[in-house]
Amino acid sequence: MKVAVVGQGYVGLPLAIAAAESGYEVVGIDTNESLVATLSKGISPIGDISDTEVAKVISSNKYTATTDFSEISTAEIVVVCVPTPLDSDRRPDLSFVESAFKEIAKHLSDGALVINESTVAPGTTRSLIARILETSGKSFDLAYSPERIDPANKTWNVRNTPKLVAGLTDKATERAMKFYGAFVETLTPGTSIEVIETAKLLENSFRLINISFINEIAQFCNTLGIDAREVIEAAATKPYGFMPFYPSAGVGGHCIPVDPMYLADKAMEIGTPSKFIELAAEVNQGLPQYFTKIASNLIGGLADKKILLVGVAYKPGVADTRESPAIDLIKVLRESGAFVSWHDDLVVHWNNENSTAISDQYDLAILVNPHPHCDLTLLGQTPVLNTRGGN
Repeated sequence: MKVAVVGQGYVGLPLAIAAAESGYEVVGIDTNESLVATLSKGISPIGDISDTEVAKVISSNKYTATTDFSEISTAEIVVVCVPTPLDSDRRPDLSFVESAFKEIAKHLSDGALVINESTVAPGTTRSLIARILETSGKSFDLAYSPERIDPANKTWNVRNTPKLVAGLTDKATERAMKFYGAFVETLTPGTSIEVIETAKLLENSFRLINISFINEIAQFCNTLGIDAREVIEAAATKPYGFMPFYPSAGVGGHCIPVDPMYLADKAMEIGTPSKFIELAAEVNQGLPQYFTKIASNLIGGLADKKILLVGVAYKPGVADTRESPAIDLIKVLRESGAFVSWHDDLVVHWNNENSTAISDQYDLAILVNPHPHCDLTLLGQTPVLNTRGGN
Protein backbone atom coordinates (compact mmCIF):
# COMPACT_ATOMS: atom_id res chain seq x y z
CA MET A 1 0.00 0.00 0.00
CA LYS A 2 1.38 3.41 -0.99
CA VAL A 3 1.31 6.30 1.44
CA ALA A 4 2.10 9.93 0.59
CA VAL A 5 3.18 12.11 3.52
CA VAL A 6 3.00 15.81 2.70
CA GLY A 7 5.52 17.77 4.76
CA GLN A 8 8.87 16.26 5.73
CA GLY A 9 9.80 18.26 8.81
CA TYR A 10 9.74 17.50 12.54
CA VAL A 11 6.32 15.83 12.25
CA GLY A 12 6.13 14.40 8.74
CA LEU A 13 9.54 12.77 8.54
CA PRO A 14 9.28 10.65 11.73
CA LEU A 15 5.81 9.56 10.61
CA ALA A 16 7.05 8.68 7.11
CA ILE A 17 10.00 6.67 8.45
CA ALA A 18 7.84 4.79 10.96
CA ALA A 19 5.30 3.93 8.25
CA ALA A 20 8.07 2.80 5.88
CA GLU A 21 9.67 0.65 8.56
CA SER A 22 6.31 -1.04 9.17
CA GLY A 23 6.07 -2.07 5.51
CA TYR A 24 4.22 0.71 3.73
CA GLU A 25 5.63 2.15 0.50
CA VAL A 26 6.07 5.79 1.47
CA VAL A 27 6.72 8.89 -0.59
CA GLY A 28 7.59 12.01 1.37
CA ILE A 29 6.50 15.19 -0.40
CA ASP A 30 7.85 18.64 0.45
CA THR A 31 8.04 21.92 -1.45
CA ASN A 32 11.53 22.59 -0.05
CA GLU A 33 13.88 21.40 -2.81
CA SER A 34 16.96 21.59 -0.60
CA LEU A 35 15.28 19.45 2.07
CA VAL A 36 14.24 16.85 -0.50
CA ALA A 37 17.77 16.74 -1.94
CA THR A 38 19.19 16.18 1.55
CA LEU A 39 16.75 13.37 2.30
CA SER A 40 17.39 11.72 -1.06
CA LYS A 41 21.07 11.43 -0.08
CA GLY A 42 20.08 9.53 3.04
CA ILE A 43 20.75 12.47 5.34
CA SER A 44 18.27 13.41 8.05
CA PRO A 45 17.63 17.14 8.60
CA ILE A 46 16.28 16.63 12.13
CA GLY A 47 17.83 15.30 15.31
CA ASP A 48 15.10 12.78 16.15
CA ILE A 49 15.75 10.73 12.99
CA SER A 50 19.24 9.41 12.24
CA ASP A 51 20.91 9.31 8.84
CA THR A 52 21.02 5.53 9.21
CA GLU A 53 17.23 5.32 9.56
CA VAL A 54 16.69 7.41 6.42
CA ALA A 55 19.30 5.53 4.39
CA LYS A 56 17.87 2.17 5.45
CA VAL A 57 14.32 2.82 4.24
CA ILE A 58 15.65 4.34 1.02
CA SER A 59 17.84 1.31 0.32
CA SER A 60 14.90 -1.03 1.01
CA ASN A 61 12.82 0.90 -1.55
CA LYS A 62 10.25 1.76 1.12
CA TYR A 63 10.85 5.52 1.12
CA THR A 64 11.52 8.25 -1.42
CA ALA A 65 11.45 12.03 -1.10
CA THR A 66 10.17 14.34 -3.81
CA THR A 67 8.67 17.76 -4.55
CA ASP A 68 6.26 16.20 -7.06
CA PHE A 69 2.65 16.21 -5.83
CA SER A 70 1.59 14.02 -8.76
CA GLU A 71 2.89 11.05 -6.72
CA ILE A 72 -0.38 11.36 -4.80
CA SER A 73 -2.27 10.02 -7.83
CA THR A 74 -1.05 6.48 -7.03
CA ALA A 75 -1.31 6.73 -3.24
CA GLU A 76 -4.10 5.00 -1.33
CA ILE A 77 -3.40 7.04 1.81
CA VAL A 78 -2.37 10.71 2.02
CA VAL A 79 -1.24 12.24 5.32
CA VAL A 80 -0.74 15.98 5.71
CA CYS A 81 1.84 17.34 8.17
CA VAL A 82 2.31 21.00 7.30
CA PRO A 83 2.85 24.06 9.53
CA THR A 84 -0.09 25.97 11.01
CA PRO A 85 1.59 29.11 12.39
CA LEU A 86 0.18 32.47 13.44
CA ASP A 87 0.11 35.53 11.20
CA SER A 88 1.49 38.97 12.09
CA ASP A 89 -1.66 39.67 14.14
CA ARG A 90 -1.26 36.36 16.03
CA ARG A 91 -4.28 34.90 14.30
CA PRO A 92 -4.37 31.39 12.77
CA ASP A 93 -2.57 31.16 9.44
CA LEU A 94 -4.01 28.29 7.39
CA SER A 95 -2.20 29.17 4.16
CA PHE A 96 0.04 26.06 4.29
CA VAL A 97 -2.96 23.81 4.96
CA GLU A 98 -5.03 25.31 2.16
CA SER A 99 -2.13 25.14 -0.30
CA ALA A 100 -1.36 21.51 0.53
CA PHE A 101 -4.95 20.31 0.22
CA LYS A 102 -5.49 22.21 -3.02
CA GLU A 103 -2.50 20.38 -4.50
CA ILE A 104 -3.78 17.08 -3.13
CA ALA A 105 -7.20 17.69 -4.71
CA LYS A 106 -5.55 18.02 -8.12
CA HIS A 107 -4.05 14.53 -7.89
CA LEU A 108 -6.29 12.57 -5.51
CA SER A 109 -7.05 8.99 -6.47
CA ASP A 110 -10.62 7.74 -6.21
CA GLY A 111 -11.40 6.25 -2.79
CA ALA A 112 -8.21 7.46 -1.10
CA LEU A 113 -7.97 7.95 2.66
CA VAL A 114 -6.80 11.47 3.54
CA ILE A 115 -5.60 12.24 7.06
CA ASN A 116 -4.79 15.67 8.43
CA GLU A 117 -2.20 15.80 11.23
CA SER A 118 -1.74 19.59 11.17
CA THR A 119 -3.23 21.52 14.09
CA VAL A 120 -6.49 23.25 13.21
CA ALA A 121 -9.44 24.79 15.04
CA PRO A 122 -12.60 22.73 15.63
CA GLY A 123 -14.66 22.51 12.48
CA THR A 124 -11.79 23.15 10.08
CA THR A 125 -11.43 19.58 8.86
CA ARG A 126 -15.16 19.24 8.19
CA SER A 127 -15.78 22.68 6.69
CA LEU A 128 -12.56 23.81 5.01
CA ILE A 129 -10.53 20.68 4.25
CA ALA A 130 -13.43 18.51 3.12
CA ARG A 131 -14.69 21.34 0.90
CA ILE A 132 -11.29 21.66 -0.80
CA LEU A 133 -11.04 17.90 -1.38
CA GLU A 134 -14.54 17.83 -2.87
CA THR A 135 -13.26 19.95 -5.76
CA SER A 136 -11.31 16.87 -6.89
CA GLY A 137 -14.55 15.23 -8.01
CA LYS A 138 -13.29 11.98 -6.44
CA SER A 139 -14.67 9.96 -3.56
CA PHE A 140 -12.50 9.97 -0.44
CA ASP A 141 -12.43 9.20 3.28
CA LEU A 142 -11.24 12.01 5.54
CA ALA A 143 -9.82 11.71 9.06
CA TYR A 144 -8.02 13.85 11.62
CA SER A 145 -5.21 12.60 13.85
CA PRO A 146 -3.21 15.43 15.45
CA GLU A 147 0.55 15.10 15.73
CA ARG A 148 2.09 14.71 19.18
CA ILE A 149 5.74 15.15 18.34
CA ASP A 150 8.07 16.41 21.08
CA PRO A 151 11.50 17.02 19.47
CA ALA A 152 14.50 15.70 21.45
CA ASN A 153 12.29 13.64 23.74
CA LYS A 154 14.18 10.37 24.25
CA THR A 155 11.24 8.62 25.91
CA TRP A 156 8.21 9.36 23.74
CA ASN A 157 8.14 9.01 19.96
CA VAL A 158 5.78 8.27 17.07
CA ARG A 159 5.46 4.62 18.00
CA ASN A 160 4.75 4.77 21.75
CA THR A 161 2.91 8.10 22.08
CA PRO A 162 -0.85 7.39 22.28
CA LYS A 163 -2.60 8.68 19.18
CA LEU A 164 -6.05 10.22 18.78
CA VAL A 165 -8.03 9.41 15.63
CA ALA A 166 -11.40 10.48 14.24
CA GLY A 167 -12.97 10.38 10.80
CA LEU A 168 -15.86 12.15 9.14
CA THR A 169 -17.44 8.70 8.89
CA ASP A 170 -17.06 5.42 10.78
CA LYS A 171 -15.38 3.99 7.70
CA ALA A 172 -12.80 6.79 7.67
CA THR A 173 -12.09 6.23 11.36
CA GLU A 174 -11.65 2.48 10.83
CA ARG A 175 -9.29 2.99 7.89
CA ALA A 176 -7.19 5.53 9.78
CA MET A 177 -7.03 3.25 12.83
CA LYS A 178 -5.84 0.38 10.64
CA PHE A 179 -3.15 2.58 9.04
CA TYR A 180 -1.73 3.86 12.33
CA GLY A 181 -2.18 0.50 14.02
CA ALA A 182 0.69 -0.87 11.94
CA PHE A 183 3.23 1.24 13.82
CA VAL A 184 1.57 3.06 16.75
CA GLU A 185 1.10 1.11 19.99
CA THR A 186 -1.96 2.88 21.44
CA LEU A 187 -4.86 4.39 19.48
CA THR A 188 -7.91 6.20 20.87
CA PRO A 189 -10.83 6.86 18.52
CA GLY A 190 -13.01 9.93 19.02
CA THR A 191 -16.75 10.15 18.44
CA SER A 192 -16.25 13.13 16.11
CA ILE A 193 -13.49 15.05 14.40
CA GLU A 194 -14.45 18.16 16.39
CA VAL A 195 -13.78 16.34 19.68
CA ILE A 196 -10.26 15.43 18.58
CA GLU A 197 -9.56 18.85 17.07
CA THR A 198 -10.50 20.42 20.40
CA ALA A 199 -8.53 17.87 22.43
CA LYS A 200 -5.37 18.80 20.53
CA LEU A 201 -5.84 22.47 21.33
CA LEU A 202 -6.68 21.70 24.96
CA GLU A 203 -3.41 19.78 25.42
CA ASN A 204 -1.23 22.76 24.60
CA SER A 205 -3.52 25.42 26.08
CA PHE A 206 -3.19 23.52 29.37
CA ARG A 207 0.60 23.74 29.07
CA LEU A 208 0.59 27.42 28.11
CA ILE A 209 -1.59 28.39 31.06
CA ASN A 210 0.45 26.38 33.57
CA ILE A 211 3.81 27.59 32.25
CA SER A 212 2.56 31.17 32.41
CA PHE A 213 1.41 30.64 36.00
CA ILE A 214 4.81 29.20 36.94
CA ASN A 215 6.57 32.13 35.27
CA GLU A 216 4.59 34.45 37.55
CA ILE A 217 5.46 32.27 40.57
CA ALA A 218 9.14 32.47 39.52
CA GLN A 219 8.94 36.28 39.59
CA PHE A 220 7.36 36.08 43.05
CA CYS A 221 10.15 33.77 44.26
CA ASN A 222 12.82 36.03 42.77
CA THR A 223 11.44 38.99 44.69
CA LEU A 224 11.46 36.92 47.89
CA GLY A 225 15.01 35.78 47.18
CA ILE A 226 14.19 32.06 47.08
CA ASP A 227 14.84 29.40 44.41
CA ALA A 228 11.71 28.82 42.28
CA ARG A 229 12.89 25.38 41.17
CA GLU A 230 13.36 24.27 44.76
CA VAL A 231 9.83 25.47 45.51
CA ILE A 232 8.43 23.54 42.53
CA GLU A 233 10.33 20.37 43.39
CA ALA A 234 9.10 20.60 46.98
CA ALA A 235 5.50 20.91 45.79
CA ALA A 236 6.03 18.00 43.37
CA THR A 237 6.65 15.60 46.26
CA LYS A 238 2.86 15.56 46.71
CA PRO A 239 1.79 12.30 45.02
CA TYR A 240 -1.54 13.65 43.74
CA GLY A 241 -3.14 16.87 42.56
CA PHE A 242 0.06 18.59 41.39
CA MET A 243 2.03 18.51 38.16
CA PRO A 244 5.39 20.31 37.98
CA PHE A 245 6.01 22.97 35.34
CA TYR A 246 9.19 25.03 35.24
CA PRO A 247 10.02 28.70 34.62
CA SER A 248 11.44 30.01 31.39
CA ALA A 249 12.06 33.08 29.28
CA GLY A 250 8.76 32.31 27.57
CA VAL A 251 7.12 29.53 25.59
CA GLY A 252 8.38 28.58 22.14
CA GLY A 253 8.12 25.99 19.41
CA HIS A 254 5.44 24.88 16.98
CA CYS A 255 2.75 24.06 19.56
CA ILE A 256 2.52 25.78 22.95
CA PRO A 257 2.57 29.44 21.86
CA VAL A 258 0.50 28.71 18.74
CA ASP A 259 -2.21 26.11 19.36
CA PRO A 260 -3.96 28.03 22.17
CA MET A 261 -4.42 30.97 19.79
CA TYR A 262 -6.38 28.67 17.45
CA LEU A 263 -8.64 27.81 20.37
CA ALA A 264 -8.97 31.47 21.44
CA ASP A 265 -9.76 32.51 17.86
CA LYS A 266 -12.50 29.88 17.60
CA ALA A 267 -13.86 30.97 21.00
CA MET A 268 -14.10 34.54 19.72
CA GLU A 269 -15.87 33.32 16.59
CA ILE A 270 -18.58 31.46 18.52
CA GLY A 271 -18.86 34.06 21.30
CA THR A 272 -17.43 32.16 24.28
CA PRO A 273 -14.71 33.39 26.69
CA SER A 274 -11.05 32.35 26.62
CA LYS A 275 -9.76 34.61 29.39
CA PHE A 276 -7.21 32.14 30.76
CA ILE A 277 -5.56 31.73 27.36
CA GLU A 278 -5.52 35.48 26.73
CA LEU A 279 -4.00 36.19 30.15
CA ALA A 280 -1.44 33.39 29.76
CA ALA A 281 -0.34 34.81 26.41
CA GLU A 282 -0.07 38.27 27.97
CA VAL A 283 2.13 36.97 30.80
CA ASN A 284 4.55 35.31 28.40
CA GLN A 285 4.68 38.27 26.04
CA GLY A 286 5.77 40.43 28.98
CA LEU A 287 8.75 38.23 29.92
CA PRO A 288 11.32 39.92 27.61
CA GLN A 289 10.72 43.23 29.39
CA TYR A 290 10.87 41.51 32.78
CA PHE A 291 14.20 39.80 32.15
CA THR A 292 15.63 42.92 30.53
CA LYS A 293 14.85 44.81 33.73
CA ILE A 294 16.45 42.06 35.85
CA ALA A 295 19.53 42.13 33.61
CA SER A 296 19.80 45.88 33.93
CA ASN A 297 19.59 45.69 37.72
CA LEU A 298 22.26 42.98 37.84
CA ILE A 299 24.94 44.96 36.01
CA GLY A 300 23.94 48.56 36.64
CA GLY A 301 22.31 49.40 33.32
CA LEU A 302 22.52 47.97 29.81
CA ALA A 303 23.87 50.81 27.67
CA ASP A 304 27.02 49.65 25.86
CA LYS A 305 27.18 46.45 27.96
CA LYS A 306 28.25 43.18 26.31
CA ILE A 307 25.75 40.39 26.82
CA LEU A 308 25.94 36.76 25.74
CA LEU A 309 22.60 34.97 25.38
CA VAL A 310 22.99 31.19 25.56
CA GLY A 311 20.50 29.08 23.60
CA VAL A 312 18.35 30.65 20.86
CA ALA A 313 16.52 27.39 20.06
CA TYR A 314 13.04 27.15 21.55
CA LYS A 315 14.08 24.24 23.83
CA PRO A 316 17.31 22.50 24.86
CA GLY A 317 18.55 19.76 22.58
CA VAL A 318 16.92 20.93 19.32
CA ALA A 319 17.98 23.28 16.51
CA ASP A 320 14.50 24.71 15.99
CA THR A 321 14.04 28.47 16.59
CA ARG A 322 10.31 28.72 15.83
CA GLU A 323 8.64 31.12 18.28
CA SER A 324 11.78 31.02 20.44
CA PRO A 325 11.60 33.31 23.50
CA ALA A 326 15.15 34.39 22.65
CA ILE A 327 13.88 36.35 19.65
CA ASP A 328 12.00 39.04 21.56
CA LEU A 329 14.45 39.04 24.46
CA ILE A 330 17.37 39.87 22.17
CA LYS A 331 15.29 42.57 20.50
CA VAL A 332 14.38 44.27 23.81
CA LEU A 333 17.95 44.01 25.14
CA ARG A 334 19.32 45.68 22.01
CA GLU A 335 16.67 48.37 22.16
CA SER A 336 17.94 49.06 25.68
CA GLY A 337 21.43 49.75 24.35
CA ALA A 338 23.15 46.43 24.99
CA PHE A 339 25.51 44.70 22.56
CA VAL A 340 24.03 41.21 22.38
CA SER A 341 25.80 38.13 21.02
CA TRP A 342 24.39 34.64 21.21
CA HIS A 343 25.71 31.09 21.48
CA ASP A 344 23.93 28.02 20.12
CA ASP A 345 26.04 25.33 18.52
CA LEU A 346 22.98 23.44 17.24
CA VAL A 347 21.43 26.45 15.52
CA VAL A 348 24.82 27.90 14.41
CA HIS A 349 23.37 30.45 11.93
CA TRP A 350 20.22 32.43 12.65
CA ASN A 351 18.76 35.84 11.83
CA ASN A 352 21.74 36.59 9.53
CA GLU A 353 24.07 36.13 12.51
CA ASN A 354 26.43 33.37 13.62
CA SER A 355 26.82 31.62 16.95
CA THR A 356 29.52 33.10 19.20
CA ALA A 357 31.80 31.02 21.41
CA ILE A 358 31.14 30.95 25.16
CA SER A 359 33.79 32.95 27.00
CA ASP A 360 34.33 35.22 29.99
CA GLN A 361 34.53 38.37 27.87
CA TYR A 362 31.02 39.58 28.67
CA ASP A 363 29.39 41.79 31.26
CA LEU A 364 26.52 39.31 31.61
CA ALA A 365 25.42 35.89 30.35
CA ILE A 366 21.71 35.12 30.03
CA LEU A 367 20.71 31.45 29.93
CA VAL A 368 17.58 30.97 27.81
CA ASN A 369 17.77 27.40 26.49
CA PRO A 370 21.32 26.09 26.92
CA HIS A 371 21.81 22.67 25.35
CA PRO A 372 22.78 19.76 27.63
CA HIS A 373 26.35 19.68 26.35
CA CYS A 374 27.02 23.43 26.82
CA ASP A 375 30.18 24.05 28.86
CA LEU A 376 29.06 26.96 31.00
CA THR A 377 32.30 26.85 33.00
CA LEU A 378 33.81 28.80 30.08
CA LEU A 379 31.89 31.82 31.38
CA GLY A 380 34.35 32.04 34.24
CA GLN A 381 33.28 34.73 36.70
CA THR A 382 30.79 36.33 34.32
CA PRO A 383 27.51 37.18 36.10
CA VAL A 384 24.73 34.82 34.99
CA LEU A 385 20.99 35.39 34.70
CA ASN A 386 19.26 32.00 34.50
CA THR A 387 15.79 32.51 33.04
CA ARG A 388 14.97 28.85 33.75
CA GLY A 389 15.24 29.27 37.50
CA GLY A 390 17.70 27.66 39.88
CA ASN A 391 21.30 28.55 40.58
